[in-house]
Amino acid sequence: MSSKTRTSVPRDARVTASVLRRLAILLIVSALLVALPLARSATPSAEATSGVTTTTVCSNASVLATWSLTSLANQTIVVPVNATSIATATPIALGGYGGIILFGATGPTNIATVISTLQSQSYGHRGLLIMTDNEGGGVWRLANLLSPLPWARTMGSTMSTASITAAATQAGLAMRRLGITMDLAPVLDIDGTNAPPSASNPDGYRSFGGNTKIVTSAGVAFMKGLLAAHVVPVIKHFPGLGGTSPNTDEGPAATASWTTVQKTSLSPFVAAMAAGAPAMMIGNASIPGVTSLPAGVSPAVLQGIVRQQLGFKGLIMTDSLSAGAVSAAHLSVTAAATAAVEAGADSVLFGFPHTGTAVQEASAISASLVAAVTSGHLSRATLTAAAAQVVAAKGVNLCTVPH
Repeated sequence: MSSKTRTSVPRDARVTASVLRRLAILLIVSALLVALPLARSATPSAEATSGVTTTTVCSNASVLATWSLTSLANQTIVVPVNATSIATATPIALGGYGGIILFGATGPTNIATVISTLQSQSYGHRGLLIMTDNEGGGVWRLANLLSPLPWARTMGSTMSTASITAAATQAGLAMRRLGITMDLAPVLDIDGTNAPPSASNPDGYRSFGGNTKIVTSAGVAFMKGLLAAHVVPVIKHFPGLGGTSPNTDEGPAATASWTTVQKTSLSPFVAAMAAGAPAMMIGNASIPGVTSLPAGVSPAVLQGIVRQQLGFKGLIMTDSLSAGAVSAAHLSVTAAATAAVEAGADSVLFGFPHTGTAVQEASAISASLVAAVTSGHLSRATLTAAAAQVVAAKGVNLCTVPH
């Protein structure tokens, strides 16, 4: 017998211990199986810890990013239409163009119905800017449907700012009832010439006066009246055509030097911008000291001065690119429109409805803009930004319409 005493364990006890060990192992494994999913759910995912969300929020910008180049280009183009022929404008609506400018002293009595139909027909339900240039006096469209206002000169010299605002509000409400959503007014040029506009002078009575303070107060009052009526006012013709000769519709003209313009002509525009001007039209005169080109196709004017120096955030429109000042610069309408968008314009105006080729010309402009992007002369980002300004001016939420 060994010197160590060996203790004998009963067999039943050994079996019991073995079973207990197995049960313990099973319990541990079960606990782990339950705990692992819980641990995974309690651990922040890489997405959560990085702060990145996969939820896509719709915006006009996100929708515009999906548009074709042609759709973007068409939004920048305003097509001229004679009011008496507005029922024939269906191709403009179906083509997805940005807007229509109405010409003519009279319009059909059912124009509100026609415009409503055009809006419903607009490509992708993107809507149309329906505009005209009702300034007052001799520059007043659809006089058979709208009670005219006096010349701006008369308003500036005989009416208080409150009266001007009230008159513009009433006029705006009447335009809105017809379906007109934008008025190419007020004129903020400073011109004291005691005569109607002519081939030698673009302003005359169209100006509120020859005094900077009067033009500023009366012009801003008119703008506020249109805003109150929910009509988009367009202040014009930056940087001021007062004193230019001849009329840029007839041929090339230049403003005073940029140094002089800053001291004398800019005040009404700066005040209007501070008061919330949503849109601005750029004149076709050159500006000595800045550009020898018509201002509306000059990047030095549109980007350098309007956007950067003055910080304007609204819609930038050209004056008519069919003007004599533009053709004298050896620019066709199509080339001028493309140059204008490249320079920073958001919306281009051209032509007169009596040409009978307005839609064809609009199509040519669109094709030129698309080609400019394709060739690298115009960035898609610039074209998209221009279209975004037009959509914003229309007040359209692209996320709520089919696209």
